Amino acid sequence: LSVSPKPSLKSDDSAQSRFQVDVVMEASSAAPGPAAPSAPASTDGSRPPEESKGRFRVVGFMDSGAMDIGLPPDVSHEPDTAKSDSVSLHSTGTGHTHISDSHSNTYYMRTFGHNTIDAVPNIDFYRQTAAPFGEKLTRPSLSELHDELDKEPFEDGLANGEEPSAAEEAAALAAKEAKGGSVKFGWVKGVLIRCMLNIWGVMLFIRMSWIVGQAGIGLTIGIILMATVVTTITGLSTSAIATNGFVRGGGAYYLISRSLGPEFGGSIGLIFAFANAVAVAMYVVGFAETVVELLNDVDALMTDELNDIRIVGTLTIILLLGISVAGMEWEAKAQIVLLVILLAAIVNFFFGSFMPSESKEPKGFFGYPAILLENFGPEFRDGETFFSVFAIFFPAATGILAGANISGDLTDPQSAIPKGTLLAILITGLTYVAVAISAGSCIVRDATGDHNDTVSPTVNCTDAACTLGYDFSICKEGGCPFGLMNDFQVMSLVSSFGPLITAGIFSATLSSALASLVSAPKVFQALCKDNIYPGLSVFAKGYGRNNEPLRGYVLTFCIGLAFILVAELNIIAPIISNFFLASYALINFSVFHASLASSPGWRPSFKYYNMWVSLAGAILCCVVMFVINWWAALVTLLIVLALYIYVSYKKPDVNWGSSTQALIYNQALTHCLNLTGVEDHVKNFRPQCLVLAGYPNARPALLQLVNSFTKNVSLMVSGHVRTVSRRSNFRELYQDYARCQRYLNKKRIKAFYAPVFSDNLRHGAQLLLQAVGLGRLKPNTLVMGFKNNWSDGNMRDVENYINTIHDAFDLLFGVVILRLQEGLDISHIQGQGTSDVLISVIPAKDSDSDSCPSKTTSNQSSPLITRETKSPLSLTDQRLLESSQQFKKKQGKGTIDVWWLFDDGGLTLLIPYLLTNRSKWGDCRIRVFIGGKINRIDHDRRAMATLLSRFRIDFSDINVLGDINTKPKKHNKLTFKELIEPYRLKEDDMEQEAAERLKAQEPWRITDNELELYKAKTNRQIRLNELLKEHSSTAKLIVMSMPLARKGTVSSALYMCWLETLSKDLPPLLLVRGNHQSVLTFYS
Repeated sequence: LSVSPKPSLKSDDSAQSRFQVDVVMEASSAAPGPAAPSAPASTDGSRPPEESKGRFRVVGFMDSGAMDIGLPPDVSHEPDTAKSDSVSLHSTGTGHTHISDSHSNTYYMRTFGHNTIDAVPNIDFYRQTAAPFGEKLTRPSLSELHDELDKEPFEDGLANGEEPSAAEEAAALAAKEAKGGSVKFGWVKGVLIRCMLNIWGVMLFIRMSWIVGQAGIGLTIGIILMATVVTTITGLSTSAIATNGFVRGGGAYYLISRSLGPEFGGSIGLIFAFANAVAVAMYVVGFAETVVELLNDVDALMTDELNDIRIVGTLTIILLLGISVAGMEWEAKAQIVLLVILLAAIVNFFFGSFMPSESKEPKGFFGYPAILLENFGPEFRDGETFFSVFAIFFPAATGILAGANISGDLTDPQSAIPKGTLLAILITGLTYVAVAISAGSCIVRDATGDHNDTVSPTVNCTDAACTLGYDFSICKEGGCPFGLMNDFQVMSLVSSFGPLITAGIFSATLSSALASLVSAPKVFQALCKDNIYPGLSVFAKGYGRNNEPLRGYVLTFCIGLAFILVAELNIIAPIISNFFLASYALINFSVFHASLASSPGWRPSFKYYNMWVSLAGAILCCVVMFVINWWAALVTLLIVLALYIYVSYKKPDVNWGSSTQALIYNQALTHCLNLTGVEDHVKNFRPQCLVLAGYPNARPALLQLVNSFTKNVSLMVSGHVRTVSRRSNFRELYQDYARCQRYLNKKRIKAFYAPVFSDNLRHGAQLLLQAVGLGRLKPNTLVMGFKNNWSDGNMRDVENYINTIHDAFDLLFGVVILRLQEGLDISHIQGQGTSDVLISVIPAKDSDSDSCPSKTTSNQSSPLITRETKSPLSLTDQRLLESSQQFKKKQGKGTIDVWWLFDDGGLTLLIPYLLTNRSKWGDCRIRVFIGGKINRIDHDRRAMATLLSRFRIDFSDINVLGDINTKPKKHNKLTFKELIEPYRLKEDDMEQEAAERLKAQEPWRITDNELELYKAKTNRQIRLNELLKEHSSTAKLIVMSMPLARKGTVSSALYMCWLETLSKDLPPLLLVRGNHQSVLTFYS
């Protein structure tokens, strides 16, 4: 019997069951009539065997699945052969491969796993995006495979384990082609070229020679290597993150946010996008300055130099915007053209260095290798130092994220980013070193440019230029226009064709500007899509087949244009460099953090990284930030910190499985295990509460009060015993768990939600009392609400309620019971089970559900309840609602009256003390009431005052009650007698056998012997209620020792009557009984 779902895509009869089992008589294609007589199974698979007759099969499978594997030509396919539910591929050992039915020797054209509900491994099951057919393909859930057949296991769409037909695949492919696929780049075009163009900046042509002049060839190579070490470590870290799963668009922001979480990602993403936008202005101004210098040389300025820079810069950024908006394909073509020009300029320089000429010698260019030794050492001038020169060079090494920033436009980001980024760092690093060596070996530091400055016999000259026939000693006085130290255009002098160097400068500036103009909107769009900053979501919209962020382009254009018009970039430039370095530091830290967390999800396919090297890289980046500009580094850190605090406060509703979560888990697990090795000590006792509150929003007062003394102090678990008469629906339980935990988090109640299914309250509470907790993080105090309506319900519920208290004591739990006169349960007001209030039930949204359900039915998930304003509440319900919120607001001046009548270890005193430490209860003072003798009242008061002072607990007053044992008032005794009357056994009025039988059936019944035995204790409860009304009727809260009832001797009804009598008609009352182990100590 093979049972499989009938695919919804093939079903025409919606009323038909999703499971359909048909009896089919298998027949060969040659015998379409009735089944053929018994015959041996043929070895060629052309005829079905006799054993297959009358077998069951499931109809409705797509036959196209039969051709999903490559079949050898010797395996025949018979289309009319019935399909089996279990198919395997095996070899006969004769070179022939067959597909055989496990039940028989029939060969079928069916791939394993395509005709069962259970599904074979499939990459589509692990995708987060929709499948090509518009619906996400999902594996069958456990309930679909495990539950009984009367349940409907799947939703609309493809049946699990089934594949679309060839026709559907072709249709989907045609639709995709008609729509037009997005343009994607490989690792060369998308990453390598971009990174090289961004790293080969204008610094290569107009500052490299000056750096060699200042630092010498040796230290310049050291500077280049230091910068390359930083970028290489960052490149390795980037490669590790990029290969740890599928990378979407967003570049540095995406990598950091998915690794460290939205707090770091959101702060870095914003400043990284801004840095790229301002970098556009920096590069464009560099280009404009070069153009204006050329115009100035030919006296062709339009106005003055400053305004000409603004005009040329504006026209340039408009042109670059047009190229960017035209699409990534056009932008990539422009980058290739610029790369060709740049490479030509570099090659031109090296060729020129081997072709010295006499006309260039007065300007300091002599060729190899005469000047190498003289220029090898440093000669710092004008207050420059090694670090100041390094600070000038380092921005030239940035740009390694240019490829990663367009990760969404790469064909295979996991492969492209490591290869392209690391190779670009290697190539550009070698280029910088080669240029430094070449320039230092060919050109002197100072030259006059005068042909007449030749060596004179009367002058003692020792410079390298002297050996070559020139005397530039006059330059020591300053003012020489040529040489490494003075001429920023010295590379044009060396090159074989000077104008090509100018073209290289244009290419370097424009390519960097274009890369930044593309990067900034892409990163910003990814940031806005994640809704980290809600006000910026307007920029998340994309256009066209490439999802181009046109709005982001316009914003980047406006920012760049604004800084171009200001034309004062000397102040902002160091901050921009620090913004980039902050991004690099966090990328390195992300790898260290993820490795430290040891999450199973951290398994990058790029293996050439080390967590400690990444940490060193992060520290190096921070050091370089301060080396470049200390105040800019401080500004950067302050901005990152401010944005981090903002995002942390807003708590965006995202879950990316960050390493921060993994590390928190590791630390929590480690600390929990460490705690298990330490014995409990009375000084460290905390009331860890298991609160039986049902759904968290059903009894808010109970949770709010307990939260007041456990928040940030101890454990609180909101336990929920779900008593159901039907079969447990564990999926519903899981859904409610997530929803209710979210409710607690939103209400800022620091508690865990722990639901269980059970037949009754007692059994469920037993499960919770024994199973909830982890090591030392285990509840030690049971908190319940008082059962206000106990006399109106089934006494078996009272029996379970009282026995739950007994079970808690048996397990050495303390017990706390809260009673409010109006009651605790407000679930009926929220529309759960009442017809008095008009309500509307809407499906709960996972993202913004503010309410947790109080009950659920078998046919719907937990609802959100919204009240109709036209339905007024009854006066009773209004008072109940007001009462349920009384512990949420700040308590005014008043008292917490502690009736510490019996020593339970100190829990009765500890809870009020913890409450008064909270701001909501800070204005309340503790009054202590104790029992005593009339003739020893002063002595007892002094003794209690001494004890409290040693416990270091402040109190406002101590009252010694000497009249507790006075007989209660007569009318109160009559009221108690009326209360217990319905629950008495009255065994004297019936035969002994009948009385014993009734007691066995209804164990809560109160016997006459029991009443007589506990008469004094009964009178004490009545008297205590009178004293409570007399002394504590105005208290904000009463905390009182709870009376105990001996298990098996005091009936549930009598104990319930004691609690009822003791606590009725009073302000909020906490009945507390510890487990009689000390929770307070006065020893240090």
